[in-house]
Amino acid sequence: MRSKRTSVLLAGTAAIAVGIYAETSRVSAQKQSSRDPVDIAVEKGVKWLVSVQGHDGGWGQDGGETSYIREGEHLESNGNDVANTAVAAEALLHTGNTPTRGVYQQNLQRAVNFILQRVEQSPPDGLAVTGLMGTQIQRKLGPYIDTFLTSRLLAELDGEMGDAQVNARVRQSLQKCVAKIEKNQLKDGSWNIAGGWAPILGTSMASQSLFVAQRKGVAVNQVTMAKVEDYTQRTAGSGGGSGSGIGGGTIGGARAVSAPAAAAETVAVAAGVPLYKRAQELEQLSRTEADRKKNAGQIAAIREQLSDTRFATGFGSIGGEEFFSYLNISDSLHRTGGAEWEKWNTDIKAKILKMQNEDGTWAGHHCITGRVAVTSAAILTLLAERDRPVIPASAKR
Repeated sequence: MRSKRTSVLLAGTAAIAVGIYAETSRVSAQKQSSRDPVDIAVEKGVKWLVSVQGHDGGWGQDGGETSYIREGEHLESNGNDVANTAVAAEALLHTGNTPTRGVYQQNLQRAVNFILQRVEQSPPDGLAVTGLMGTQIQRKLGPYIDTFLTSRLLAELDGEMGDAQVNARVRQSLQKCVAKIEKNQLKDGSWNIAGGWAPILGTSMASQSLFVAQRKGVAVNQVTMAKVEDYTQRTAGSGGGSGSGIGGGTIGGARAVSAPAAAAETVAVAAGVPLYKRAQELEQLSRTEADRKKNAGQIAAIREQLSDTRFATGFGSIGGEEFFSYLNISDSLHRTGGAEWEKWNTDIKAKILKMQNEDGTWAGHHCITGRVAVTSAAILTLLAERDRPVIPASAKR
């Protein structure tokens, strides 16, 4: 009798446990399904980024260690580089991590230290902040993209390090980058330097970094800013002006890529070059309220062009350059809001979410194929509507 009662009691207990488990699973599933798909995608992407960070704090084309490289991915350089590390660090920063708080604050600290060491070791002359050349991202966005991405990251981190000594290091390295960018601006006002397929995106990032640095209180030469503004106005609506697409000017001994390499990728890249240029124009011409009023006609024309889905998708060829262009466009349209921004943001988020891989990454289908840069750019674009405001230095006093 006692045995039968025990069996009944155990069966009842098991049934209750199963019921509790089922209810817990149901509630958990409901919570998961109610989460914003962007949050889920970004979380997966960031987890992947930190999982492949190198022991030295940096990232390379497809991860921070050789063991992380995908089978079949052609590495164009060995070791971790400044550009991939800078854009990955910016992705961490824009997902709520700072050098003083956040789940991945230590990962961000290590990345910043990796970058600062290389900037500090770089010579004061010339545009380079690294001795590692020939990386995939350099071959596509220009040989000095490391400097431009670093300058933009350090401008955002300026005054945010939580330690006076480290803040001083960041400011000194930022000033060094700003000086390099100013001194090496081309005569036409751009930084479309030979050796990259889409150096116009490098010009955009160089100019953005100076703008943010200036807002943080760093002295920036106004002649430099006026020249890039004039360059953008003069070449607006064109294929990109002098060297804005494939090739470009030369500086510091940089050379364009070889003819065989050009033949292999011309078709894929040429289709997207107008998109890269329009993205640069929109970002440059819409930074302030005064800019938006002055350039209203040009901005309207660019927006109309972007409404053509074939144009905005790079005519079916989506490489890393497209992702960086989407980031420029999202940042620009978000400034003014309105129906055009809402439509663009809805459409581009849906597009990017569909392109995410099972492991949480994104990768380009041409040119910049490495997962680190493309995953970082995708995360930043998805979060453009929640972008961290740049607080002027004067407002912190």
